[in-house]
Amino acid sequence: MRTMFIRVGLILLLAASPLLAQVESGALPAAVATDMVTPAPVSVEGTSLAFAAEAGDSNYLSGGLSFGSAYDNDLLARGVGDVNYSVRPSIAINKSTARLHWDFFYSPGFEFYQRSTSFSQSAHDLAADFQYRLSPHTTLTLRNTLSKSSDLPYHFDPNPIGPETGILQSPNPSVISSIANTIFNKAAGQITYQFSASQMIGVSGTETERRYLHEVQVPGLFNWSTRGGMAFYALRLSGRHYVGVTYQFQQLISHPNGSETQIHGGFLFYTLHVDPMFSISFFGGPQYFEVSRFGITTEPRWSPAAGANVEWQRARTSASLSFTHRVNDGGGLLSAVISDGADLSLRRKLTSSLTMGLSGSYWNNRTADPLLPGNNGHTASGSLSIQRAIGEHLSLQLGYTRAHESYSNLPIVSNVPDRNRAWAAISYTFSKPLGR
Repeated sequence: MRTMFIRVGLILLLAASPLLAQVESGALPAAVATDMVTPAPVSVEGTSLAFAAEAGDSNYLSGGLSFGSAYDNDLLARGVGDVNYSVRPSIAINKSTARLHWDFFYSPGFEFYQRSTSFSQSAHDLAADFQYRLSPHTTLTLRNTLSKSSDLPYHFDPNPIGPETGILQSPNPSVISSIANTIFNKAAGQITYQFSASQMIGVSGTETERRYLHEVQVPGLFNWSTRGGMAFYALRLSGRHYVGVTYQFQQLISHPNGSETQIHGGFLFYTLHVDPMFSISFFGGPQYFEVSRFGITTEPRWSPAAGANVEWQRARTSASLSFTHRVNDGGGLLSAVISDGADLSLRRKLTSSLTMGLSGSYWNNRTADPLLPGNNGHTASGSLSIQRAIGEHLSLQLGYTRAHESYSNLPIVSNVPDRNRAWAAISYTFSKPLGR
């Protein structure tokens, strides 16, 4: 596995040199009232489903141990279900100072399968989030997630902890494979510089990779990776309205079939902050892309791209809703795709000890390479989960997921188009303040 996190960080540090030179040459006037917020369409910080009170937690060490089990009715083939069991210890550190904020989470473990014992293996989840204020108006953000698992990737976690990326940098989540030993890594970095009371610029880089460790487990699907960079300018028209422009470059690679797609995109965006915990964003613009296979390049094409995102956080409710239309990675298909997607996630604290999670998504993919046989198709899924606190340290989680896929030219998916999955877990957690 390449050291994506380090590479993105080094690229951003080099790119930041001219920005830092501007900061050192002079500070902003004292009249600057408030810091600008990086608009959602160009931020590498994705939506968080933390409640408003949880979003402010800092300076703690926490850990725990979780025992879980899940049943899938069609794990390997139609009518062939299986039960798996997991053991997951975890540790998390959250630390904040006047200039630095960082989060770290790591959970190793082991997954056992009752029938499909060849898939039993160790599992790892790691998430890191680093923010450092290089100067009063320049901020560096580095984020990374790494997951190694044979478990299915589409159940909904009502307490998400891993950092995500923004709507323009997110990979395609729509193709649901059967059980397979998989490594997934996502790294992102960004530097923003507010050079006046109402103007901000920034650069960012992202790199994502999904690798099937044993390709014979997923015939017809391919390993893929994406690399990209973005530069933006944002103008605050008032305390609540942001407008701006951004340029994005992406390289999408599917291997070992040798498909590579390069994309250049220019977008206008608008964000309305109704209040600090409620925002609405839109973006739109053209994408110019070309697809090559083993060095043979197809005729370049244009495609419109657009999207919208709503983020809402309250004391007892948090929600996110997004829509996108853009050229994106294939998520395991033959090549890049033109995708249309909608995602909804909701978290609600029903009582002091009971929390509900709800999610739903629909994705439609059309192969971007006109010379390749179609892997066109769509995925629809929904999840419901309940988490109940039992005393101060114990909690019980129950959940159910339903998914339907339609990819007629992809037997590993079309042979098992409908999936039903139920899971349960009991967890012990502790938390200790740091520096208090």
